[in-house]
Amino acid sequence: MITKEMLIGDVIRTYPEAGDVLLRFGMHCIGCMAARGESIADACAVHGLDVDELVEALNAAIEA
Repeated sequence: MITKEMLIGDVIRTYPEAGDVLLRFGMHCIGCMAARGESIADACAVHGLDVDELVEALNAAIEA
């Protein structure tokens, strides 16, 4: 299960399909080394995204 405290890099490494979800939400910087060390919550704050909505979408993608 993905949580908002997890680092983007860890999520992508563990669940490669999460990259598509992050891109769909407008997080096009997922390839950036700095972004990979950010938590999902921090990245959502920077991008003005609803963290709970993103985490829900990420978890739905990995369960599919």
